Amino acid sequence: MPTIGTEQSAPDGGEAAGAASGRVAPPAVRELAADGVYTALGTSRRGLPAAQARAGLERYGSNELPPAGRRAVWWLLGAQFTDLFAIVLIVASGITFLAYWLEEPRDVGTLQLALAILGVVVLNAAIGFAQEYSAERTAQALGAMVPRTCRVLRGGERLELPARELVPGDVVVLEAGDAVPADCRVVEAHELAVNNAPLTGESNAVGRTADPVAAGPPLEAHNCVFMGTDVVAGSGRAVVFATGAATEFGRIYRLAAAAPRQKTPLQLQVASMARRVAGAALVIGALMFAVRLPTGESAVTLFVFALGVMVALVPEGLPATLSVSLAIGVRRMARRHALIKQLLAVEALGSTTVVCTDKTGTLTQAEMTVTQVWAGGAPHPVSGVGYEPNGEVADGAPVRELLRVAGLCCNARLVPPTGPRERRRVLGDTTEGALLVVAEKAGMNLGAEEAAAPRVTEFPFDSDRKLMTTVHRTGVGYQACVKGAPGELLARCTDREWDGRRALLTRADREAVVAAGDALASQGLRVLGIARRELDGPRPAQEEAESALTLLGLVGMLDPPRPEVTDAVAACRRAGIRVVMVTGDHPLTGEAVARRVGIVRRPDPVVVTGARLDAMDEEALDALLAESSELLLCRVSPEHKMRVVTAFQRHGEVVAVTGDGANDAPALKHADIGVAMGASGTDVAREAASMVLLDDSFASIATAVRLGRAVYQNIRKFLVYLFSHNIGELIPILAATFAGFPLVPISAVQILAIDLGSDVLPALALGAEPPEPDVMDRSPRSRHERLLSAAVVGRILFLGGIQAACVSAVFFWHIGSAGIPFDDFTEDTLAYQEAVTMVQAGIVLSQFFNALAVRSDRQSILRVGLLSNPALLAAGGFGVALMAAISYLPPLQAVFNTAPLAASDWAVLGGLGTLPLLADEARKAWLRRRAARPKGGPR
Repeated sequence: MPTIGTEQSAPDGGEAAGAASGRVAPPAVRELAADGVYTALGTSRRGLPAAQARAGLERYGSNELPPAGRRAVWWLLGAQFTDLFAIVLIVASGITFLAYWLEEPRDVGTLQLALAILGVVVLNAAIGFAQEYSAERTAQALGAMVPRTCRVLRGGERLELPARELVPGDVVVLEAGDAVPADCRVVEAHELAVNNAPLTGESNAVGRTADPVAAGPPLEAHNCVFMGTDVVAGSGRAVVFATGAATEFGRIYRLAAAAPRQKTPLQLQVASMARRVAGAALVIGALMFAVRLPTGESAVTLFVFALGVMVALVPEGLPATLSVSLAIGVRRMARRHALIKQLLAVEALGSTTVVCTDKTGTLTQAEMTVTQVWAGGAPHPVSGVGYEPNGEVADGAPVRELLRVAGLCCNARLVPPTGPRERRRVLGDTTEGALLVVAEKAGMNLGAEEAAAPRVTEFPFDSDRKLMTTVHRTGVGYQACVKGAPGELLARCTDREWDGRRALLTRADREAVVAAGDALASQGLRVLGIARRELDGPRPAQEEAESALTLLGLVGMLDPPRPEVTDAVAACRRAGIRVVMVTGDHPLTGEAVARRVGIVRRPDPVVVTGARLDAMDEEALDALLAESSELLLCRVSPEHKMRVVTAFQRHGEVVAVTGDGANDAPALKHADIGVAMGASGTDVAREAASMVLLDDSFASIATAVRLGRAVYQNIRKFLVYLFSHNIGELIPILAATFAGFPLVPISAVQILAIDLGSDVLPALALGAEPPEPDVMDRSPRSRHERLLSAAVVGRILFLGGIQAACVSAVFFWHIGSAGIPFDDFTEDTLAYQEAVTMVQAGIVLSQFFNALAVRSDRQSILRVGLLSNPALLAAGGFGVALMAAISYLPPLQAVFNTAPLAASDWAVLGGLGTLPLLADEARKAWLRRRAARPKGGPR
């Protein structure tokens, strides 16, 4: 790679030759004539000598982007153990191991507890690692876009070399279909046009010239071509002035590599929750240790007791449940053509408040399509979109000659698909491709027309004339076919031919043509005029060929919006999501598309260009984003996109960015959620994004938001489910402590069995609940809204308190009915074993009914449907069966210190277990009545 700095300047190469020899840097090569370019870059028309090329390769390095740094597998695995829950459990396991070695005699139960806690940590880490293992290959994808070989002149000999061997000063030969291998200054151009969409987002083919141009933004230099773009028409030669990381493509690479991956709202909320829960567990465990210290028990015994309290508070199954629940969301989205690369991006979609969307290939189909043909005062609508000849020209007979001339005046070619999933594409200018397709729709055989009127000469399009002319030999002489900007073309016309009748072009005719052109342009169409002239010979002067023309009519075309985008934008609006277009295209084109899809509805949207953004300070930008509800950002660079995303995030917005080009990569990576197009997008966009739309449909974003919101709702459901039974585990331990009972009502190993054995599967089933019907009619939640909000915590305490009261009552009732003094109880006492078994079974049974209760916030379970989530019922049944096995199977009795329960015990526990469900149904009924009460009515 070339050294970034004085060795090779970006982006116009002005310092390359000067730095190489230590001379004063020459003027920028864009401002020099072709001969001056050769001199400035130390080369000649014959190219570099082989020896000089080898020296350049040693000096500048390979024409490659630096490999992306990838996190090692061991780093990814190790990161799973840095979660606060994991740290707390690792410390707990270590202390338990220590307690086992210190106590005399050693209790195998303590060793089992230590191993069980460690096993939980390892299980959570394995699940998290399996779900998150994916490489960030943004830089590798950028490198993949660099062409592998190129044609170059070395010492006058034309060679095909690996693109990585290019050095500044090499003379590259370019032809239609080539990928540009480096940043180059054009020195010869023959109808040369390139597609800069990967860098600028602009879908139009852009002509290139060998003439000097004035200083300005690098990508606007019409005598330069850039790495990562494609030659779509013509041919030419260019001198390399920047390679590798010093190219414009390399600049985007550096932006993408430097862009930090933003933490999602869920990551922030889970981290905050983990800190609070871990802190509470440590504090309460320490307090329980201190409370029982005066009893005279050994420090080791008290440590194990305190660990039991901590374990009761820490939701050990939460990390695994969260990861797998997000994975369920991933699978659901994949069925809707949205591929999620990062699990936490699932939920981030649900909290999205702003979507910054690209235009070309995202809102539109990236396929120019003629929609109107005008001739003789009559419009001829054209049906069908894209490059397939599906559709027709209304009343096409009067415009056949217009379409024949337009088709002959094209250099583009339509390339048939090479695979079952591919579509027909255009090799060359997409505008010309649209003309070829509309001629086919009119039933014309352009191949036969070209054979009947072979081309003999051409006057290529240039930005001054705004015309292109081809000369053809016909059966009766020669004919010039001309297309171009309507104003310039009309000024060169003297007569017109409409409906097969030729007549002088009157003032009224001219006014009608201008009005028709304005009407088409007001619809956001790109308008071309079509004309012809009969000639006497095959080699006319350009002025002769383009004067005294016969006007045939106008064509209007556009890159059509995707048909599903309008509904998707409307859905985003209903969901309270602001949609902002951020494009590299022209403001008029951007506004026309925005109006068609519903992003803009007011007559005066705010349209801001990149140049205006450059003139704004951060305060002005913040004010613009805060005040302008309908905002279009046009002619923007990757840096502008990054700046806009950052500004929105400063406002507390959760930002999704869509795009398909390499120029979108930095913003895709920096956004809260980056959304790339899978079919038409570039590799770099797909790799930088956290979500890829496999069908390139903007509508999939609205679907993904709906599913993302459902994921967040479901996460809250299983948080209530998991934490409520933690209350049910903790309160009996505290009650026994303050009642002076020497043993714990439920051991740490039993708690782990509940958390990981009985509760994980129901929690996962809750995570698979479908979205509620009105989920897209609600406003996005705030980035700062807590996962454990006051309402959620209140419900946890409500349901957990009922569980705790029930199992505490059962425990002390069974202990009291034994008639044994507290101090005489040991772990081998049958009444104690039965009591702890009833506590564990009581929590499991109450959790079965608790799972039904938390399925909805306000709707009755009867309305939701008791049997509408069979997976939940099956998971709850598995938990009860596991509890029965722990109660009755001797090997498990030995591990958990349990005893067989009588049928009457199960009946009592079953009755008490329904109380959380019944109480929550009463709460929901009260909330529904309060919501239905008329305002101002009796309270």
